[in-house]
Amino acid sequence: MTETLPEHTSSPSRSGRPDPAELMDPAELAELQLSRLRATLRHAYENVPCYRRKFDEAGVHPEDCRSLSDLAAFPTTTKEDLREHYPDGMFAVPPERLRRIHASSGTTGTPTVVGYTAEDLDAWSEVVARSLRVAGAHPGQKVHVSYGYGLFTGGLGAHYGAERLGCAVIPASGGMTERQVRLIRDLEPEVIMITPSYMLTLLDEFRRQGLDPRRSSLKVGIFGAEPWTAEMRAEIEESAGIDAVDIYGLSEVMGPGVASECVSTKDGPHVWEDHFYPEIVDPGTGEPLPDGSRGELVFTSLTKTAMPIVRYRTRDLTRLLPGTAVPGMRRMERVTGRSDDMIVLRGVNVFPSQIEELVLRQPELSPHFRIELTRSGRLDELCVRVEAAEPASARDRGVPERLVTAIRDSVGVGVTVEVVAPHTLDRSTGKSQRVVDLR
Repeated sequence: MTETLPEHTSSPSRSGRPDPAELMDPAELAELQLSRLRATLRHAYENVPCYRRKFDEAGVHPEDCRSLSDLAAFPTTTKEDLREHYPDGMFAVPPERLRRIHASSGTTGTPTVVGYTAEDLDAWSEVVARSLRVAGAHPGQKVHVSYGYGLFTGGLGAHYGAERLGCAVIPASGGMTERQVRLIRDLEPEVIMITPSYMLTLLDEFRRQGLDPRRSSLKVGIFGAEPWTAEMRAEIEESAGIDAVDIYGLSEVMGPGVASECVSTKDGPHVWEDHFYPEIVDPGTGEPLPDGSRGELVFTSLTKTAMPIVRYRTRDLTRLLPGTAVPGMRRMERVTGRSDDMIVLRGVNVFPSQIEELVLRQPELSPHFRIELTRSGRLDELCVRVEAAEPASARDRGVPERLVTAIRDSVGVGVTVEVVAPHTLDRSTGKSQRVVDLR
């Protein structure tokens, strides 16, 4: 068999029908994956010096990959590799083949830069269109995109995927929350693509304007770019009267559309395994773990040409489970934390999602909270500042003490809780910043 990276042609997306790959049996899919994987490894080795060096140091060659399980012998790729070869050292094609370049914000260091060929953009549009379709969107609907546009992959990735599906796009981007609510009211989109935290901000703005968000035109919300909990899903669905569905992606692998939850099951995003091969590894050792084990998610691209990615360590913590709504493709348990978001407080591992889950169980509190880390002498301290749901103070009802007890019992660490007045904390207009480190 001769392995080549696939050519992308027009697919059934615009008609709203499943792509043929979604209907493959496991043997067919595995054969396609192996063919594309071998071609990707060869493409990376021959055209990206970083991969040639890493493969040679590990004593592996693309031809050594004769089965999908052989991929585990190849070295992993990290964000540090991408930063080390900034800006374009990980590109596998000459500049004249590039059609778009995205980059991370670089707020925590050198940005990571990602390039796309025309073929990559076509594949990206396809997987996002597929993601929207299984999430409940249909051709002919309007999609309100509140992901940020620009170097961030969210806005443009969602935009072109929605257009590929046959939807009309309202490119609202982030911010200008009052206008966003007016656009939803006046243009009546059925679908919104947005971060969970910014959706909470929009819901607040609906109420401030005297509008009932449950009476809006929105039917489906497609939420991504940050971890969220089952409790937040329930809060959003109840408050907005919509189906809330999870979409997963990251710029280093492609952008949004690497995996998507199906509205019919809402049991975790299905990975589009004809384009992205997932693994789970031990976060500490990097050793592969069997399906069903919780660990760090690792991805290898199968169809990217401008910047193939081999065994990229996402730092997202989840596990791989059998497919349900798309039986032939595995699904991810919803990501509820990242290994690099973990707070180690007096020897205890704490994730912001654990705090969020417990906050949302207190009816007197709003979903808006912030975790502040300080240091008193040699000891780290954690304070949860959370807004009351109503103007009347929740302090007199024993809520802070109840939340302190819940965190201690569930997470195993002592914290302080400060309940503040509604609308006191800064609102998110994109990815939420839950943790403020003042140490």
